[in-house]
Amino acid sequence: MTQIRPFTLAIPQSQIDDLNARIDLTRWPEKEAVEDWSQGTPLEALRDLVGYWRGGYDWRRCEARLNALGQFVTEIDGLDIHFLHVRSPHADALPLIITHGWPGSVIEFMGVIEELANPADGAQAFHVVAPSLPGFGFSGKPVHTGWGVEKIARAWGELMTRLGYARWVAQGGDWGSAVTTSIGVQQVAGCAGIHLNMPIGRPEPDDLANPSPAELKALGALQHYQEWDSGYSTQQRTRPQTVGYGLVDSPVGLAGWIFEKMWAWTDNAGSPYDALSRDQILDNLMLYWLPATGASSARLYWESFGSFAPQQVTLPVAVSAFPKEILPTPRKWAERNFPNLVHWGDMDKGGHFAAWEQPEAFLRELRTAFALMR
Repeated sequence: MTQIRPFTLAIPQSQIDDLNARIDLTRWPEKEAVEDWSQGTPLEALRDLVGYWRGGYDWRRCEARLNALGQFVTEIDGLDIHFLHVRSPHADALPLIITHGWPGSVIEFMGVIEELANPADGAQAFHVVAPSLPGFGFSGKPVHTGWGVEKIARAWGELMTRLGYARWVAQGGDWGSAVTTSIGVQQVAGCAGIHLNMPIGRPEPDDLANPSPAELKALGALQHYQEWDSGYSTQQRTRPQTVGYGLVDSPVGLAGWIFEKMWAWTDNAGSPYDALSRDQILDNLMLYWLPATGASSARLYWESFGSFAPQQVTLPVAVSAFPKEILPTPRKWAERNFPNLVHWGDMDKGGHFAAWEQPEAFLRELRTAFALMR
């Protein structure tokens, strides 16, 4: 039950053929009534992405890359957990578990894993563990309630123990931030500190009475999220099964649902491709389409949406604040929850998908932050 099992991706061609057939049979809606993204993913933009998906995209390239990195599965509390595991050639490397969010996947870390594991300076090396959240990617899909953030945090501790890591650090953004924060709150055995690129903080009455520029930005972002950007989360935290039917059955429906966030949540000048390539976006999309996780990934919102709340963490905490984060937290708010805040980095560029969008800056931040916890 505790065995670490090698995992090799070899998607049958019949699944690729089925995807292509479904794309060919798409019944498209009419064009939106505006000339921007304010009504959702524009028809022309989605047709362009799906056209490339159908005629130019090469899944086998991504499949080979994942297999080359090293994929594994282990069963924890009755559920298979899929993870990438890259051991550094440097024996004294620091073990690191790094967690993605929605609508991301381990694909977010493809541009940083190898450099984390084998940098030019061996003193900065990490043994990297990148699990797929339960119900995401090639992890198992919970069939009972209970797999919320707190349980996932404990499962990550069990995973690190099984891999032989007695002392380790953790990193995350989005749901990965919630899981990583929970690791710190619960003081999961072995964790020496955490790094977040989406810390959660809330204003107090004094902040609202006389807000600083950083607080005004955060309050404006929160209002924008609530008014214009939170529909997906309301649906997924209340009726994940209902939305899942369309996301599992229709590749174009899934693409439209996720592609919008590639526009809304990245640091771009109007196009998602300012931040991410079509191949990057589709690699990530395939980790939702192939294992049919449209419903199972949405259920994490039903289980744990309330976990996005300020919590006290006494372990060492480091934060990297990217300017286009969807819910920015000013340092003042974060310091209330993190009395042992050892590093705060204000980034010049980047959005919600930090490692994916700005891999070099992300690498620098992790090295700086975790040097204080080695």
